[in-house]
Amino acid sequence: MLPFLLVAYFLIEYLERTQSERLEAALGKGGKFGFIPGALLGLIPQCGFSGMAANLYAGSVITLGTLTAVFISTSDEALPLLIANPEGWRSLGVLMLLKLIYALLVGFFLDIVLRKIIPAPIRGGFNGSSAEIDCHDHDESESLITATLRHTGIILAWIFVILLLINLGVELIGEDNLERFIAASGRWSILVCALIGLIPNCASSVLLTQMYASGALSFAAMFAGLCSGSGIGTLVLLKAEKNKSRAVILLALMYILGVAGGLIVSLLQ
Repeated sequence: MLPFLLVAYFLIEYLERTQSERLEAALGKGGKFGFIPGALLGLIPQCGFSGMAANLYAGSVITLGTLTAVFISTSDEALPLLIANPEGWRSLGVLMLLKLIYALLVGFFLDIVLRKIIPAPIRGGFNGSSAEIDCHDHDESESLITATLRHTGIILAWIFVILLLINLGVELIGEDNLERFIAASGRWSILVCALIGLIPNCASSVLLTQMYASGALSFAAMFAGLCSGSGIGTLVLLKAEKNKSRAVILLALMYILGVAGGLIVSLLQ
């Protein structure tokens, strides 16, 4: 996995350093149709983009539909990990397509269909300017190569720990017993994975992706967790949002949307 991860994180770091302002401008100027660029840009494996969207929402620049579209389409570390595993390339394509469609649908319903029903403080948007929001916190003194190596090293460490725990669990529980437990848990695993996705740390997406790759999770359960999760977006939202009750409502909404997405995918399988 190492060569794939190095290339993937080099491109991600380069993108964050050279294109962040353009992406921010595209998102901030989307208006009530901002969920469209939000869903598309969220697919880019750029770990800071969900944080950018959270800042823009807290600054009354983008709408609720745009924010949720970004959060849903964001997969944090899942895309680099699936890219690094050639056996997961087919799942990668399906995951990106389904997340894009789901993000667009949710954004459309929140900003267009339910616009008059959702209270204005929750609906957000149209009151601020993206120029007033600083969404970037990179260490400019760190070189591109150093940042790439650091990011790759952190993810490799998480992969090692998580795979070690998974393999220990399989050894202690027994592969047959584990398969029966997974089969019996059914859609309950979707509820649990959607909750795991809310953890504002790359470990959650690494855990979900590695468990899916090892056969310990269904695609629907992984999808639920990756839809409710948004990488550092959750953390930035809690930090930047002055109205903490609104932040809690948004986290609850992301959990509900994650569970709903997982259940829909499970019905399609």
